[in-house]
Amino acid sequence: MTDSLDEEREQIREQKKRELQQRLENGGELGGADDGDSMATPSEPIEIDGQAHLNDIVNEHDIVLVDCYADWCGPCQMLEPTIESLAAETDAAVAKVDVDAHQRLAQQLGAQGVPTLVLYADGQPVERTVGAQSKGQLEELIERHSGSS
Repeated sequence: MTDSLDEEREQIREQKKRELQQRLENGGELGGADDGDSMATPSEPIEIDGQAHLNDIVNEHDIVLVDCYADWCGPCQMLEPTIESLAAETDAAVAKVDVDAHQRLAQQLGAQGVPTLVLYADGQPVERTVGAQSKGQLEELIERHSGSS
């Protein structure tokens, strides 16, 4: 099973590399992303730089999964490929909050341990989980709340 997870991670990494290369070649724009839909969900996690930025992201997207993480956290590192693939494969915007750089924001999000994941639907926090979650569990959470928006 580990081999298939490693394979999946490698495929995601390769996809990200291609997207980044394409973005660089197109002067910072992803080709095909300009379909007139300014509310398109980003295909990669958004690094949050403060409360106002988080508010903007939550207000801009129907479903937002916020990952409160720390660079030194082992479970956070294990969760990172899952977070990246959720950003690429689901309708949820995925935001990342570094709890060391943004302690007050992490506190306001209720992050007492890392990783803490907070799911927002229609601007409101609707779910909070602590600890590494499987991709399936997180997809199910997102799907459950996507239907209600």
